[in-house]
Amino acid sequence: MNINEVLDMLDELLDHSWSLPLSGGRCVVDADKVRDLIDDIRINMPSEIKQAKAIVSDRGDILESAKAEAEAIIRKAEDRAKVLMSKEEAFKNAQAKASEMLSQTQMQSREMRTAAQSFSDDILRVTEESLVKALTELKSTRQALKGKAKK
Repeated sequence: MNINEVLDMLDELLDHSWSLPLSGGRCVVDADKVRDLIDDIRINMPSEIKQAKAIVSDRGDILESAKAEAEAIIRKAEDRAKVLMSKEEAFKNAQAKASEMLSQTQMQSREMRTAAQSFSDDILRVTEESLVKALTELKSTRQALKGKAKK
């Protein structure tokens, strides 16, 4: 059960509670059920946080993998350039090819790094929005419950 389901159950509990006459919309709810639902929210909250941490961890792995791949491509390009340069006749062609490969590798590395960062940022933004929404709903529900408990 996720946080949204628990909040839906809490909302349903409020919808099915009976209203007090002449009280301006105040109603009676089962405090034990409300406490159980709040406990469920607390139990389920860490899974959302763990999911956000996993996303952050994946972002680092993606960036590290892209960097390692780029370095391997650069080493390969440099090695190939050295072999080509050993031949006098092909010196200019080899140098141009190595430069082109190095440029493409660096461009691919930048593109991969940018894409990984963008992907991670999007996932983190969505997770943050979800957590903020859930927290806002939780605060709102708590305030409503506090307001009802005082009256």
